[in-house]
Amino acid sequence: MRTISESRCFGGVQGVYAHASEATGCEMTFGLFLPAEAEEGTVPVLWYLSGLTCTHENAMVKAGAQQWAAEAGIALVFPDTSPRGDGVADDPAYDLGKGAGFYVNATETPWAPHYRMWDYVTDDLPRVLFSAFPLAEEAQAITGHSMGGHGALTIAMSFPGRFRSVSAFAPIAHPTASDWGRKQLGAYLGKDEAKWAPHDATLLMRKRGFDGPVLVDQGASDQFLDLLKPEALAEAMTARRQTATFRMQKGYDHSYFFVSTFIESHVAFHADALLG
Repeated sequence: MRTISESRCFGGVQGVYAHASEATGCEMTFGLFLPAEAEEGTVPVLWYLSGLTCTHENAMVKAGAQQWAAEAGIALVFPDTSPRGDGVADDPAYDLGKGAGFYVNATETPWAPHYRMWDYVTDDLPRVLFSAFPLAEEAQAITGHSMGGHGALTIAMSFPGRFRSVSAFAPIAHPTASDWGRKQLGAYLGKDEAKWAPHDATLLMRKRGFDGPVLVDQGASDQFLDLLKPEALAEAMTARRQTATFRMQKGYDHSYFFVSTFIESHVAFHADALLG
């Protein structure tokens, strides 16, 4: 692992680091905010998974989460959204290839050699983080935006006991029934739709739910509402009687202005679960 940068931030340190990833077979970059408490011992950690076209940098710079994480004394992890490099397959479309890893392990050509973002986020990067930084592995939470909200929800429900809480901003909530999902899942995982189901938050909510609290914020003026399908996830949570809060935020769209407006309440939500 190498350090790209470290900057003082709200009494803590916002770092950017790179490492050789076994999962993706290329160098990966991630951001990590450590609050001042990390100088004295381990701290809880909140994962933030970003959306289509993003890198590790988008939420790290635009969401404004560090202030609230510093007040709560928790760390923030900002992974990248896909493998990178000259030898990594790509596509001209913004919603496939680099910047669009969709948090799955690809099995199809030409994606399979590098597009293993599920393993990267759930195994490879955690091993790096918990061996190199003062993070409490027993106190984790996860959130994300859009494609990252999809990733946060599906990962949280697939690893019972790992995350104390999960939240999402405008998640791709029902990808097997959306063009933001069917295209990517078909490309990465093949035509067998049974292989897609473990990566659909609505289907997972119907099947197993989450063993902790859930918070979802969705902008009511989101320009991508028909692709996100929040109503499917809301119906699944209600049918399951999941412990959850689902909020339609009047007037808000899909941008980071929306995320930054509500990030304080999401960090507080996770801090309650991590520190309570």
